[in-house]
Order: sequence, then structure tokens, then C-alpha cells
Amino acid sequence: MRAEYSSPTAMPKLLVVDDQPLFIQTMHEIFRDQYEIFMARNGEQALAQAGRLCPDLILLDLNMPDISGMEVCQRLKQNPALADIPVLFVTAEEDFESESLALEAGGADYITKPVNPAVVRARVRTHLTLKAQADQLRALAYLDGLTGVANRRYFDQHLDAEWARSQRHHMPLSLILLDIDFFKTYNDHLGHIAGDQCLKAVAGALQALPKRGHDFVARYGGEEFVVLLADCDLPCALRKAAALQEAVAQLAIQHPASTVSELVTISLGVASTVAGAAHTAGELLDAADRQLYAAKQAGRNRISPAADHAGTAGSTPP
Repeated sequence: MRAEYSSPTAMPKLLVVDDQPLFIQTMHEIFRDQYEIFMARNGEQALAQAGRLCPDLILLDLNMPDISGMEVCQRLKQNPALADIPVLFVTAEEDFESESLALEAGGADYITKPVNPAVVRARVRTHLTLKAQADQLRALAYLDGLTGVANRRYFDQHLDAEWARSQRHHMPLSLILLDIDFFKTYNDHLGHIAGDQCLKAVAGALQALPKRGHDFVARYGGEEFVVLLADCDLPCALRKAAALQEAVAQLAIQHPASTVSELVTISLGVASTVAGAAHTAGELLDAADRQLYAAKQAGRNRISPAADHAGTAGSTPP
């Protein structure tokens, strides 16, 4: 599934892929008043643009000079972050065999040239409506029912997709695993209703921080949350961790049973691919988990970074 769902109020993004500038211009004239239009002139550009933009719909030529539209579609469908984008083939090929193969490759529709503006508008509108409905259903399935942030199932899929993207584009990937300090004693003293309210407040504080395009917050389980930071090295992740720690402190939630503070606090473990912490997505998660354990063993209410960057964390003492 895609890493991010488009806002229902945002103008949908259309990616038009064709080696003929006249056709791209025609599509721009047809759709410019309703959609953001982006273009690609060949298959490689199409794949790059799709990865960068995550468009809401792709109008794709079948025959192109480098990679065929068929192969572009197949490669899009193999990428979990892009697989749900509807691909509408627009081509001069009118034979049933080409249409059948295009649909088998993952195409959502098949439109022949020359296009009728009213027909192509209607088909694009229909597929965008269907996609928006599917995105809403997926969003409900992948949200944590209590806190409203992404759930563990969504995080697992998102981690795999971001790991693949970071490897493909040689970009750093960082992960923060955090835990509410002494949450069991908080529940024991104040009750589970107060505990649920605390979890919702912490999740809201984490989610409310300013985000870059691919920052991702999820509930990992119980009182644990995870933050995935694409294209972010360890110093970048440590700055984010400090901001998360401060955001929770600013909630000023009283914690009468805590031994490190009168308020609810968090411990954070930070790991990054550029720190040599991992060679797989699972190893990155394990590295952050080890750092979280180290933060808790060191007294809680602190940030613990990957070992080869120890001393740069700016930890908050208990």
C-alpha cells in the first residue's frame, strides 16, 4: 500500500507518461483546471516521477522508446508504496490482445487514441473516486483504534517499503522507538481510563510535531510508539528525538508514581542505517530496540543513540 494517503481537500496529482509532447499538452489542457499535472517522456522518467510524487493516477502510453508501458505498470505494481495507484493505459493500439495484456499487467483501464475529452475526463474521475474510497477503507484498517495514529500492521508494511526505497536511492533511514516511562504504574495508580487518555495525548503530541514529507508515526504496541524517518541520518534523527521528548514534556501530564519526574516522560532509542546499525529493515528495528532498552537501563527519560555515535545524544538526565 502507499506510504501516504492524499488529503481529500488536496488537488489530485496526475502523472501523464507519453513520448509525444503534443499528447502531453492535450492532457494538460483537458485536466489543468481540476488536477495537478506532471509529465514524463519515457519509462525511466515515469518510474522516477512516480516514486517521488506518489501521484493519485497515472495516464500511461503503451509504446515508449526505452521501457514499454506494460513493464512500467508491472514494476509499479511490484512496489508496495506505488501498487495502489490506478494506471490508465492511453494508446493507439486498438487490438483486444494488447488491451487484455495491459489489464493483466495491472492496468485499471484502457483508452484508445485519439481520446475523447469527455470520455477521458469521466474515466479519470471514476477511477479517482474509486481510489479515494479504497484509501479511506485502508486508512481505517491501518489506524490504531485508540490513538488514531498508524497501527503495527501498517508500520510493518511501511518499514519494508521505506527500507526498499532507501536502498534503491542510497538514502539514510532512521528509526526511533519510544516508550512511556513507568506506564504500568501510571495505570495502577490512576486507572485504565486515565491510561488511555495518556496514550491518546502522547500520540497526539508525536503526530502534531512538524513533519517532513516521509516522517511516519505509529503505535508499536502497548505504551510503545515508533517514528520512521526517511532520508534522515543519525544527527537528524537525534534532533527529532529531542523534539519528541520535549513535546511530551510540554503536555505536563502528572505522573505521581514516576521515580524520574512528576510528569509523564518518555525514553527513546535511535538507530540509523548510516550509523552502521543495520543491513536489513529488521536489524534497524532491533538496533533501535536495543537503544531503547539502554535508555531505560540508564534511568529512563533520556535518548540513547546508536553506539558509534554515543555522546552526541544530548540526553536528558533523570
